[in-house]
Amino acid sequence: MPISRFYKLYLSPNRKYVKVLKNLLGFVPGNLSLYRLAFRHKSVAQNVKKGVKNSNERLEFLGDAVLGSVIAEVLFKLYPYEDEGFLTELRSKIVSRVNLNQLARKLGFDKLIEFDSRALNSSRQGSLLGDAFEALIGAIYLDKGYDFTKKFLINNIIKTHIDIRKLEQTETNFKSKLIEWCQRHSKDISFDLINNLDGENVKLFTVQASVDGEAVGMGKEFSKKNAEKLAAEKACETLGI
Repeated sequence: MPISRFYKLYLSPNRKYVKVLKNLLGFVPGNLSLYRLAFRHKSVAQNVKKGVKNSNERLEFLGDAVLGSVIAEVLFKLYPYEDEGFLTELRSKIVSRVNLNQLARKLGFDKLIEFDSRALNSSRQGSLLGDAFEALIGAIYLDKGYDFTKKFLINNIIKTHIDIRKLEQTETNFKSKLIEWCQRHSKDISFDLINNLDGENVKLFTVQASVDGEAVGMGKEFSKKNAEKLAAEKACETLGI
C-alpha cells in the first residue's frame, strides 16, 4: 500500500471521513477538500469571492457535463441503430433528478450532505441528493481524471445500479404531469423560449417553465421539445409534484 494511502486511511486526522468515502466509492480520495465541497449545499456555504459561495454548485455543473458525456457514449454503443431522439430521451431518464435522487440515497449519500434544514422546506430539498451526486462526479473528475471517472461510473454505477433496459420502458412525462397538476389547482402554466446567456452554446434551446407567472424550472437542450421536458422536470421538483 502506498504511504500516502496508508496515511489517509490510518493516520490522518480525517481518516474516519476517508474510510466512509472509501466504503461508499471503493477508492481512497486524493484531494479530500473536493469531496467535502461536493456534499456542501449553498444553504450552509460561505461567500468566498464576488458573491460566489463555497458550495457544490460549480462541481454540480461540471459533474453534470461529465455524467452526460459518459452516459451518451454508453447509450451510443448500446443502441447502434436508434436515432438521436431516442438516445436523448433515454439519457434524460437516466440523469433525471428522480433517478439520481434514488440512486444517491441507495448509495448512502444522504448521510454526508451538509445543508440547513431550516432554510429549505421539504419540497426544496427534493433535488439535494441528485445535485450532490453530480457534484461528486465533478469532484472525482478533478481528483482522478476523466478515464478514472468514466470507469467508476460504468463499473460502480451504471452496471451495478442502473437498469437501462427497464428505464427504456419507463414513461416519465414530466410535462404532462405538470400540466395536469396546474389544471387541478387552477393555475396557469407556460413554457417560454428565452435567450441564452452570453458565451453559451447558441445551438442550445433554453426554455423556462412558469406557473402563475412565476419561474419554477428551466431546461437547456439541443431541441426545444427536450428543453421543455427538462424545464418541466425541474418545475416538478420545485413544486414537489
